[in-house]
Amino acid sequence: LDRIYDPSDKPPCRGCSSNLVEPYIKCAECGPSPFLLCLQCFTRGFEFKKHESDHKYEIMTSDFPVLEPGWTAQEEMALLEAVMDCGFGNWQDVAYQMRTKNKEECEAHYMKNFINNPLFSSTLLNLRQIEEARTADTAIPFKPTDDPPRPTFDSLLSRDMAGYMPARADFMEEFDNYAEWDLKDIDFVDDDSDILHALKIAVVDIYHSRLKERGRRKKIIRDHGLINLRKFQILERRYPKEVQDLYDAMRRFARVVGPIEHDKFIESHACAKVYERVKHVREDERRKRTMLVDVLQYIQDGRACQQWLSKQAAIDAGITPVVTTITTSGRRSAPPLNLTGLPGTEKLNDREKELCQVVRLVPGAYLEYKQALLNECRRQGGLRLAQARALIKIDVNKTRKIYDFLIKEGYINKA
Repeated sequence: LDRIYDPSDKPPCRGCSSNLVEPYIKCAECGPSPFLLCLQCFTRGFEFKKHESDHKYEIMTSDFPVLEPGWTAQEEMALLEAVMDCGFGNWQDVAYQMRTKNKEECEAHYMKNFINNPLFSSTLLNLRQIEEARTADTAIPFKPTDDPPRPTFDSLLSRDMAGYMPARADFMEEFDNYAEWDLKDIDFVDDDSDILHALKIAVVDIYHSRLKERGRRKKIIRDHGLINLRKFQILERRYPKEVQDLYDAMRRFARVVGPIEHDKFIESHACAKVYERVKHVREDERRKRTMLVDVLQYIQDGRACQQWLSKQAAIDAGITPVVTTITTSGRRSAPPLNLTGLPGTEKLNDREKELCQVVRLVPGAYLEYKQALLNECRRQGGLRLAQARALIKIDVNKTRKIYDFLIKEGYINKA
């Protein structure tokens, strides 16, 4: 312990430079270093630099009881200092150094307040626990149950751990294992020429860079748990196949970030793939719901309804549906498309709506085809039917009707 009661612990009086004796005065406005005055300088109104005599002040004294009546704070500090100087149990010398108490009083007071006092014992326990928690991150002693494995040389476990020796936290064979060979014959002497001295310094700098690379690789292996590769591979197999593939593809980027950040990076990519899959499922469901509009159009026509159901069954089975050509010879043509509720209908004029109903083309697709043909016509200065058919990959008859309609309405002109 440091000495507690020592006059030299306090700065001298700022006025007369004498050792301060309690009670003395401390300025409450000057700081951060304490501005202390003895009573004589304080009564004279001593002023110095920013300190003025009308500043607020505090009376510093330890002449008051702390633990029990009859023992001032000054005597408590003197007792602790005497026990530290003379040793615990040497009450005769403690009392002689104290001068204000006899040895029985010193012993009884010390045993009562500093040894058998539950307040002090619990405080010491808390301080010990705080100290242990503070040093836990820097020094963790190995217990017998925590003894690290020590695989024998060239054993299966040693090969699995790449020659890592846990008890030494080092590898049996280092990366760039012979880097030190370039230094073994280097010796700095006073009569070296400037060029030779610079060359030796360059060799040492190169060696330091090789040591940094060795340490960097160790850190990557240690942080990412790659020492025991077999155990790491077993843990990876617990992931789904797509996550395992991501780990294989992204492993080269592990050196750039820490292990937690790398795992988050992999998980975010895995979540993105799940999102894409769910998104496709949602779009398929939405497409099927929009098909109900077409179904309602065929409800009243049993033959056309059966053809539509066969077509959708082929699409769901992944088979290209057979398009049945409906002629006017004894067979009924498909009814006009009902545009009610279809997106983009409000953007069409009456003639365009009629075209979409007859050609059975949804408004969104028509508007897309129309814009493509308009852009190509502006770029070429005109448009031929063959160019329109090459630009729009739909039924050629529908393309012809759209092309003729846009020519008739004046949207485009022939080349």
